[in-house]
Amino acid sequence: MTPDDLDFLTTDAGGDLLALAAGLDWSRARLVASTAVVRGADPAHAAAAIDLVTARLRARGRIRGAERMLLTDEAVQQATAWPVAALRARRLAGRDVHDVTCSVGAELGELVRTADRVVGSDLDPVRARMAARNVPGALVCVADALAPPTVDAVLVADPARRSGGRRIHDPEQLSPPLPALLAAARGRDHVIKCAPGLDTSVLDHAGEVELVSLDGSVREACLWSPGLSAGVARRATVIRTVPAGDPGPWGPPRLVADGVAVHVEEVTDGDDDEVDAHGEADRYIVDPDGAVVRAGLVRHWARRHGLRQLDPRIAHLTGPRVPRGYTGFEVLQRCRLDRKELRRVLRDRDCGSLEILVRGVDSDPDVLRRSLALKGSRPLALVVTRIDRSAVVFVCGPRTDGQAKT
Repeated sequence: MTPDDLDFLTTDAGGDLLALAAGLDWSRARLVASTAVVRGADPAHAAAAIDLVTARLRARGRIRGAERMLLTDEAVQQATAWPVAALRARRLAGRDVHDVTCSVGAELGELVRTADRVVGSDLDPVRARMAARNVPGALVCVADALAPPTVDAVLVADPARRSGGRRIHDPEQLSPPLPALLAAARGRDHVIKCAPGLDTSVLDHAGEVELVSLDGSVREACLWSPGLSAGVARRATVIRTVPAGDPGPWGPPRLVADGVAVHVEEVTDGDDDEVDAHGEADRYIVDPDGAVVRAGLVRHWARRHGLRQLDPRIAHLTGPRVPRGYTGFEVLQRCRLDRKELRRVLRDRDCGSLEILVRGVDSDPDVLRRSLALKGSRPLALVVTRIDRSAVVFVCGPRTDGQAKT
């Protein structure tokens, strides 16, 4: 989007063009026809209007107030989902905060709800203008994230992890580069969002590493400076959203907004981690949330929920019940990782579809599934794991929700 596009879209004529575009069908089947209608009305600004309207559609449920915001599709793809951003803003309540990579202001919109004063900055002047309009409660300027103009505010940053539609995995190639950003933030309280698969051990970071999942998907690793981490080195934040008024998995919700209740379970390295580990499975096998696994807090989470490990080096857990808010598999039979034996067992159990979980064993689930020639009608699951250096397979019932109170 160009400065001219932005100027036009904020006029009455631009509002009329947006209203026209918003009333059209942007499904794949009608995309060409709807595009032609907008181009016929204003060829010069059609692309920007379409980008804004379709970005608003994609942002529903992801950014609060998206229907009123100036957005681009790329900005929406990189924006943090509002429950994650809102919980982070709560940890920064009452502080002066400077989002040094504010883009169009999605995170600023959550920070102004809790922080004392909020500053946003971005190298892109068009995005900075969009952010200023989207979040009038924040002071927005054009500035380099590596040279923030504030002095005492907490720095919040989200280096761009995509370029040309592709994910970037090298910290040096992020925008701005993560090592340079950490160096610029040294000596100040800061919060920096990273990809969840980042190897944080190679970074010059001494505070907390928080792994965050939302509704079963691990979304980010967040680096908190020592002054904000309260002595915690590792944290897993597991977030579940349900419609407001519905019973949540873990008691009262942490917050409720836009008809959504946000429930949270947190595990830290300060929790007790004394659990047993031996190879006999109890009634259920439980695969912990990905945030718990990536944070290295499997034993801490297991202790909290009365579970134990099948093997001390593997994240598969077992217990008499599945914790509420999570899923697991009822154990039916233990087998060797032998395709001939598995085909016989699954045939006898009338298995027609199969979910396969693999940890600690070099086995491709898709290749294994195809080799088993399933012909039955019953859904089952296989948990392929390692116990005492040996590959073991547990034939289980289909994934089931936990009902036990935590």
